[in-house]
Amino acid sequence: MTTGVLRSPDFLRFLSSHVANELGANVSRVALPLVAVLALHAGPLEVGVLSALQTAAFLVIGLPAGVWVDRLRKRRVMMTSDLTKCLLLASIPVSDALGLLSIGLLCVVAFLVGVSQVFNDVADQTYLPELVSRDSLSDGNSKLEFVRSGGALAGPSLGGALVQLVGASRTMLATALAALGSVVLLSAVKTPDQPPVAEEERPRMLQGIKEGLAFAWRDRLLRTIIATTAATNLTLSAVMSLSVLFLADVVRLPPGWIGVLLMSGAVGGLLGGLTAGWLTRKYGTARMTWLALTVTSPFGLLLPMTQADWRASFFTITSIALSWGAIVYNVGQLTYRQTVTPAPMLGRVNATVRFVVWGMMPLGALIGGIVAQRIGVREALWVFMCARLISFAPLLFSPLPRLRDFSQLQTKS
Repeated sequence: MTTGVLRSPDFLRFLSSHVANELGANVSRVALPLVAVLALHAGPLEVGVLSALQTAAFLVIGLPAGVWVDRLRKRRVMMTSDLTKCLLLASIPVSDALGLLSIGLLCVVAFLVGVSQVFNDVADQTYLPELVSRDSLSDGNSKLEFVRSGGALAGPSLGGALVQLVGASRTMLATALAALGSVVLLSAVKTPDQPPVAEEERPRMLQGIKEGLAFAWRDRLLRTIIATTAATNLTLSAVMSLSVLFLADVVRLPPGWIGVLLMSGAVGGLLGGLTAGWLTRKYGTARMTWLALTVTSPFGLLLPMTQADWRASFFTITSIALSWGAIVYNVGQLTYRQTVTPAPMLGRVNATVRFVVWGMMPLGALIGGIVAQRIGVREALWVFMCARLISFAPLLFSPLPRLRDFSQLQTKS
């Protein structure tokens, strides 16, 4: 019988560190560009470069990060990453007070914070199996996804309020304190870190990267999940990159309504985090992994039909449905990855998956802009939502539809 992870004091501390981290990260995503605009009068190109640098680290250092994480104690990696973020983010208000703030400094901070986040994310997904039992992984992942969605919902509005209240530069100090709070909460976890493999057994960097890639490729189901997630991220990134332009210039909604509609995806994420654990226990982790995408994907066809009347609700329905499906799917596929991957190489496999599936996001945004430029924004949304409708097809030809839980697959093999 699965034990509720919320009964574990250490998991509650771990979860609380996520609350601090996710709120700080989402506040930072709003406040950092506003520092550039309000304090330094940056133009569109500079703001675009700054935004790109916040996620560029996943492509630059994603694969090596997995090798390093496998060589180290996971909780220490997360604490070091959070402390590094704290110092980097605190440097912005200090530099502003000293008259040393510049676009160059913001770009350096944005990239280095992104590097810290890469290590944090890889260690985070690798650490959970050390903290909870295998039977509780799905429950733990659903709670963490709930916190991530809650941060995405509350963070931007909190960031805007803080910028209005204390200014953009000083808001960065709040994000630094949130990272420091995460360090304190992680340090209070009583469960000792599992030691990494002995130094003489550690693979060299290139060998370690190769082993992570090879494991992800050899496992048929993991390979299918990576392909499905990559295709889904590519299409949704294209849609997200066009959403504001679509609502503002094509549908012609006022800014207030646009903000409300764009927040609806986070609502779906919250619902997914709340229900994923119960659904996977009742119907099976493997079954819900493929059903979540299959059932919700058709809702995507409503989005291009959005108009400036009651049909504005189509955008909300689509966002909630797809976000809910993505969260339930993520809980399942992450649980499978954590279960099937040997502990000594879980960091490398997590980094491999992140590198591939997150690497599709900037590519999707670029393709979205090119297609919209050629055929129109609404027409491009039809193209990508139709592509999204079939992106889950590889799962239907995998062993998943014949299984209730992933343990059956392991038993058969």
